[in-house]
Amino acid sequence: MSRRRDLQKNLFGGTTSNARQFGMIFTLVAIIVFFQLMTDGLTLTSGNMIALTQQYAYISILSIGMLMVIVAGHIDLSVGSVAAFTGIVVAKAISEQGLPWPAGIALGLLVGALIGAWQGFWVAYIGVPAFIVTLAGMLLFRGGNQYIGNADTVPVPEGFRTIGAGYLPETGPDTGYNNLTLLLGLALCAAVVWREWHARRVRQRMEGAEPAPLWVSAVRLAVMVGVILFATFRFAGGRVGTSFPVSGIILAVLVIAYSFYTRNTAGGRHIYAVGGNARAAELSGVQLRRVNFLVMTNMGILAALAGMIFVARSAASGPQDGLNWELDAIAAVFIGGAAVSGGLGTVSGSIVGGLVMAVLNNGLQLIGTGADMVQIIKGLFLLGAVALDVYNKKQGRFSVIGSLMRPFRREPPRIPAPDTSTREAEFLPGR
Repeated sequence: MSRRRDLQKNLFGGTTSNARQFGMIFTLVAIIVFFQLMTDGLTLTSGNMIALTQQYAYISILSIGMLMVIVAGHIDLSVGSVAAFTGIVVAKAISEQGLPWPAGIALGLLVGALIGAWQGFWVAYIGVPAFIVTLAGMLLFRGGNQYIGNADTVPVPEGFRTIGAGYLPETGPDTGYNNLTLLLGLALCAAVVWREWHARRVRQRMEGAEPAPLWVSAVRLAVMVGVILFATFRFAGGRVGTSFPVSGIILAVLVIAYSFYTRNTAGGRHIYAVGGNARAAELSGVQLRRVNFLVMTNMGILAALAGMIFVARSAASGPQDGLNWELDAIAAVFIGGAAVSGGLGTVSGSIVGGLVMAVLNNGLQLIGTGADMVQIIKGLFLLGAVALDVYNKKQGRFSVIGSLMRPFRREPPRIPAPDTSTREAEFLPGR
């Protein structure tokens, strides 16, 4: 029983809760297993995993920016239109104006930054609610996309397509696998082992803190390394010419960078403070206008990047790009554990939420579900997942969202009970 209790408490790194706090990850695993059985093994084939990464990388990138917007207490309805507008501007500049494609990427990021700054100005300095500003932006930039593109499809050159449809190149001896993908997987395994070793060293040095039993760490490492190696060989063993997608590399870099920023920097903590209690944050010295402005500007940049990756994968920019992207990004953030009122949420949670929706959508398509039923099932899944979690939270039961957000909560200061011994003594007889 002691070993079982240690395993439940420490297997996934929790020190105050058991493995159930990773319920959303277990949900993802359950969906994968279900569709793996229903599709006779198609879900986890190399080709499908590569296609899944390419197809939904741009939504995951949007969810990173949307997380920060929602944590700050806002919402952005314009991201799909901003992505489409940026895509047509870049495509036109490259194909018709002769702009080199690397400069085209820089132009796209600049356009996204300017759009984000424009919307951030109205939100932060004029005080117009983000819902209204971005609703106007959704209409404005959707119309801009159709006006500039003349409702036509504009192709992009081969070099530009690398960011959306490219793979890690073949190099080194012929091993039957993509060597760079293998090296990437081995590097990730080494990083996981180092992180576990470093965490144990830190806890050993902390007074009063004990690391997890060594055998628990070994089991945890075996699980994580096993998953990484499985994915590595799947991505590296696809058909000739394919490997881990470049868009997946871009997404991984963004996840690492934004996870570090939101968890370990003053700027990241300010976003959570503003979303949790804007008035208290302002009294503590946080510059509300600056935070809101930067959050909206960042969303514009990531929307532009997502739009360019989609255009690169599609090999052209079109008038229908970006439709309903904002809904997929918002759904990923809320399924991943963000609070509607702001102040709570994680980058990794949003990525998991995005993966849940991506695998669900992909699996339904593989088993031949019609497009109409796919939308119905996704909507019901989103509503049911969040509603059940909120209900459990109100009933005092296990809550996925509540447990995922527990590390970000601050316990209210305890007020010591007044010492009444002196006051009682004053009324004793003879005093």
